[in-house]
Amino acid sequence: MAAKGRKILVAVDESEESTYALSWCLKNLVSDNQQNYKDTLILLFAKTHPLIYPVVDTTGYATSPSIIAIMEKYANELAEKVMADATQICKDFNDQITVETMVEHGDPRDVICDVAERFKVDFLVVGSHGYGIIKRAFLGSVSSHCAQNVKCPVLIVKKPNSDNADH
Repeated sequence: MAAKGRKILVAVDESEESTYALSWCLKNLVSDNQQNYKDTLILLFAKTHPLIYPVVDTTGYATSPSIIAIMEKYANELAEKVMADATQICKDFNDQITVETMVEHGDPRDVICDVAERFKVDFLVVGSHGYGIIKRAFLGSVSSHCAQNVKCPVLIVKKPNSDNADH
C-alpha cells in the first residue's frame, strides 16, 4: 500500500523571511520524510491590489490609466520572479519534489487562509517578518491571522538574527 502524500502550502513573497521559510520547510519537513511520502509543495503568492490614491491632475482626470497599467505590470513581474525563484530553490534542493505554483489576488491573510481551506492542505508554512508591536498594529500579522483562522497545523518560521545564524 503506497503512503499518502502530504500537501504542504508555503506562502511566498519577495522577502528574505519567505525564502528562509521555504528553505526551512524543504530541510525540515520534506527531507525528514521517513515514510517516503510523495509530498506536494504548493507555493502561493498573494498579489495584493495596489493602493491607489485618487489624484486629480491638471486635466481633471483621477489616477491615470497608464499609472494603473504600470503598477499592474510591476505586480505581475514581481509575482513571476518570486515564483521562479521559489521553484528554483525547490529544484536545487531536490528535483524530484512535486511543486505546484499559484498566484491569487487579494489580501495575503485572506488568500492564504482560503487556499489552505480549498486544497485541504496538511501543513501551512509561513515566514515571520518579525514586525514590532507598532508595525504589526498597522500592517497586521499575516502569520498570526493564519494561525488563528486555518484549520491545519501552521508552522511560523522565524528567520534567525544574523547573530544567531548558526542555529
